[in-house]
Amino acid sequence: MTDAQLVEACKKGDSRAQQELFNKFAGKMMALCTRYAHHKDDAQDILQEGFIKVFDKLEQYKGEGALGGWIRMIMINTALIHLRKDKNWHMREELTEAAEYNQHEFGVLEELAAEDLMNLIQDLPPGYKMVFNLFAIEGFSHKEIAEELSISESTSKTQFHKAKAWLQKKLTSITHT
Repeated sequence: MTDAQLVEACKKGDSRAQQELFNKFAGKMMALCTRYAHHKDDAQDILQEGFIKVFDKLEQYKGEGALGGWIRMIMINTALIHLRKDKNWHMREELTEAAEYNQHEFGVLEELAAEDLMNLIQDLPPGYKMVFNLFAIEGFSHKEIAEELSISESTSKTQFHKAKAWLQKKLTSITHT
């Protein structure tokens, strides 16, 4: 089935179509959820909550743009809501201007497998990880991140630069061992 046919069948309550839609996108969406979650169980919760929203809001999908992109945005928003509810997640670092950090090229990336890099990103402190994912992977601007997370734009920039510095330090230690 095409995405359009799949959506129409799901809107009519076809359970096989719903299962097919889930199977088609669950792998990619789980990878997305894992980037935001603290633990695998949290990622699975986000995925489940996200797909519930997908099926609840499927009537709103008008076929404009890729279905996968529409689902991706629901998953990102679900992850952000999930993390805002997490009482252990705080991002309160406020700076008037983003500090200047060395911006060395990550030449060592070529030596790492994608899975190794994703594991490093997963190990970032929560605030760094959130901003890094939204900016570097999802393509949000710092202004959009600031609005989504209720922080200042300079805090978003600082968190991103600190995430890059943290990753650089970890990558350097990996390649020198």
